[in-house]
Amino acid sequence: MNRARRLFTRPWFGGFLVAGLVAVAAGLYWFQPWRLWVDETVQDAFPAAASEPLPAPEPRLPAPEPRLPAPEPRLPAPEPRLPASPPPGSVSRPTGPVELGTGTLISHEHPTSGTVRVLRAADGSLVLRLEDLATSSGPDVHVWLTDAPVKPGKDGWALFDDGRHFDAGKLKGNKGNQNYALPAGTDLSGYTSVSLWCDRFNVSFGAAELVGPRG
Repeated sequence: MNRARRLFTRPWFGGFLVAGLVAVAAGLYWFQPWRLWVDETVQDAFPAAASEPLPAPEPRLPAPEPRLPAPEPRLPAPEPRLPASPPPGSVSRPTGPVELGTGTLISHEHPTSGTVRVLRAADGSLVLRLEDLATSSGPDVHVWLTDAPVKPGKDGWALFDDGRHFDAGKLKGNKGNQNYALPAGTDLSGYTSVSLWCDRFNVSFGAAELVGPRG
């Protein structure tokens, strides 16, 4: 008992204990292991369709003077015709976003699934959308557009910061349907993939190869 008491009262033991506590706190902050058991679901609505503007109203002419009705000639009944399509611009029509690219997420460091879509709305705005996303929570996961190839397994974990990449924002949640706005005029032709990139540990949670017209 006295030996243990002498051990606790030695100066170096107090320093060792403090250093250990600091190391544990730093590890918890850096790795945040509890996030592996916490789900955050985010459900963003599909980008709204824009509407074409209504045409300008036609000028109104003055009403003609009343005249006696002329006798109507009897003509043969016309053959039935299919209704003609309204001229362009005559009716406000919803215009849905155009899909510029799509891909399916594969797992890298963490099990990941879902679909990636890059959309252009009628007003020209660009949206990167994650649909049916399911992955793990992480301390610093971002959505990246990159020019890196998508490879399965560990060979594909750390490729996405080697070349060109654009950070579309921090991952809103590890599950759900989510929208990430892209700057207008973004040259999509230079990007071939999307990665859920953990910026803290420089590793991909999951990634998708983009296919489609892009640009």
